[in-house]
Amino acid sequence: MFRFTTGERAELYGAILQAFGAANERLETALGLDEVRARLRAVGWLDAVHDDDLQEALRKLREWQLLDVVQNHAENYRTAEEYERRNLQYSLTRRGEAAFAGVEHALSVLASTGALQTAVLEAITDRLDELYVLLGDQVSSHRRVFTTLHELEGHLEALLANTKAFNGELQRLLRAEGADLATFREVKAATVAYLQEFLVNLDQRGQAVATAVERVEQRGVSLLHERALRGAELPPVAGSDPAPAWLERRRARWEGLQAWFRPTDGSRPRVEQLHDVARRAIVTLLQVLDRITESRRRSSGAVQDFRELARWFAAAPGEDDLHRLWSAAFGLGPARHAHLAHPDPELVPSSSSWAEAPPVEVSTLLRTSGRTERFTRTGRVRDIGGIKAARTERARRERAELEAAWDVLGTDGPVRLSGFGTLDHAVFERLLDLLGRALAVRPDSGGTRRAVTSDGRVEVVLRPIPGGGRAVLRTPRGRLEGPDYLVEIRSPGSTRQQAGHAGQEVG
Repeated sequence: MFRFTTGERAELYGAILQAFGAANERLETALGLDEVRARLRAVGWLDAVHDDDLQEALRKLREWQLLDVVQNHAENYRTAEEYERRNLQYSLTRRGEAAFAGVEHALSVLASTGALQTAVLEAITDRLDELYVLLGDQVSSHRRVFTTLHELEGHLEALLANTKAFNGELQRLLRAEGADLATFREVKAATVAYLQEFLVNLDQRGQAVATAVERVEQRGVSLLHERALRGAELPPVAGSDPAPAWLERRRARWEGLQAWFRPTDGSRPRVEQLHDVARRAIVTLLQVLDRITESRRRSSGAVQDFRELARWFAAAPGEDDLHRLWSAAFGLGPARHAHLAHPDPELVPSSSSWAEAPPVEVSTLLRTSGRTERFTRTGRVRDIGGIKAARTERARRERAELEAAWDVLGTDGPVRLSGFGTLDHAVFERLLDLLGRALAVRPDSGGTRRAVTSDGRVEVVLRPIPGGGRAVLRTPRGRLEGPDYLVEIRSPGSTRQQAGHAGQEVG
């Protein structure tokens, strides 16, 4: 079918088929010899073609079953020469139409670069929502269902074709090594920005399509295809019914839609795989960009440095110069550790040559880090018994002071704040802490404020005094003046309350 694309006359064969394709677009299915020549000029073939060459090319295409020839008996011919030129008319066969379409598709694929278009996802969602509404309306036109389904499949085909083409270009870009690093870097940077923009809200768009597919499936995919078949108005075909094949194609397209957005076999939707491919490509491109930037930042690479060093070695005049160049380049010398000695130096005379003397064991630590092993006494373990004892004593003393403070501040009932009078400063700090806790609480309807300490052992209750008043508290470090309150401090574990309870029991 595609033999016309090779050989010496491949360009002429292709131009002839293109001329027939252009004629088909104008609904002209049969062309004579002169019409074929005119159509060749219309499609851009400007070289002179002899009649014999043109007829031979038409004969070859007919031999390959790409063209069909018929005789035009309805025309009136005035001369035998006119009969020879106008009697035969050529037209494309089905194989010819398929071959021409295949070449056109191949050229379009070569010219296309593919794209990731989120607008196509939104268009698919809109067509699915429209189909959902049409299926719910029994009076809607079958033709409308057919056209909407046709648009949906067109958007799906565009998504698949563009995605495959773009993914192919993307993988080739990841493997490519451009000669012009500046242009190469710009292309990669633009591709990263393009992918990042595509990934924005891709999950939401994919989920929207999956939800729309599910809604249509609830109305019934078979009902959708049946109504679309009625609106398709398929032409009759001799010897067979075109409906089964048409329905089979529709089912295949719908399965492809499910595979992309809502698989029925439990696998991952392909739109999520596209998301992963795009994210991996962004990471890879950014890594390549970093390498390109780093290579441009460095004046020379390690490869260039070693090549230049190799030229210096090759141009060295003598062996001594080679040794000096080696020492200057790498800083390596013989492994002579003069500070190391034999286990018993007296057994080896000092006049012995290094080549004849027994070897000295070199520590592994010296070879790896340049330091020798040193064996010293193990450090003494710190005795923390005294520290623990001091901390225990301090905690006990603080607890005793706290208990003493609660005993002093504990009240058998409400007392005036001014009644405390003079206090020890440590006790005063405890009282001030309790007052602060109580004043920080919102009062109830009667103006009473209640608060407890963090451990829950002490409760303080403040009540306002009718008529107010001022309270003055004195400590060795100063005095505090403020509003007077009725204060009640309850400490169940205090010595005073325990004594009070014991006295009540005795009484």
